[in-house]
Amino acid sequence: MVFNSGPVDEKQQYWLDTFKVGDSWRLFRIMSEFVDGFDTLAAVNRPVVSIFGSARIGEDDPFYQLAVDVSRRLAEEGYAIMTGGGPGIMEAGNRGAAEVGAPSIGLNIHLPFEQEGNKYANLPLAFKYFFVRKVMLIKYAMAFIAMPGGFGTLDELFEAITLIQTKRIKPFPIVLVGSEYWGGLVSWIRDTMLAKGSIREDDLDIFQVLDSADEIVKFIRQRVIV
Repeated sequence: MVFNSGPVDEKQQYWLDTFKVGDSWRLFRIMSEFVDGFDTLAAVNRPVVSIFGSARIGEDDPFYQLAVDVSRRLAEEGYAIMTGGGPGIMEAGNRGAAEVGAPSIGLNIHLPFEQEGNKYANLPLAFKYFFVRKVMLIKYAMAFIAMPGGFGTLDELFEAITLIQTKRIKPFPIVLVGSEYWGGLVSWIRDTMLAKGSIREDDLDIFQVLDSADEIVKFIRQRVIV
């Protein structure tokens, strides 16, 4: 940021000082969120599967029920389940794990109009900063399951895909659940991005599109050993 080099009145000086001090203290808040996250999640002694999806999907939606089923079955196999800690698909993921007494991690984010923490997360953490939360979701996950969701789900999904594609992290299984929901996006990636040379053919192998609980659980079990 470039400021005018001319005279600064008392009001402007107060704003500049507050801006600088505020940014400095914000760094401590960011560091504290990292420390809390690292200390808490490092103590989880099971491989962790992250489940993503819309906060706006209700309990009567088939994808909610599918998320409960998948998380419950994975938890019974010895996995911990981690979600964004909110309602909808996140609640469903935490619910399946909690119902069988497995670690059910909820990394909630403070938002002004939505996303209160769900009651099924028996290991809850709250974050102010999206980027800190996203580090936790990726650093401690051994697999990603992306259920139908919105911009937040896409953000988390493509962050993981990018890190794997650029070899910044060790590859891990990524499952997109629902061929009807994700099919248009996958076709666009193939027909536009791949056709234009923006990605390589083998980049399409980073993720897998599956539909049933049996397929998803089998896929994870074959690639993430408990």
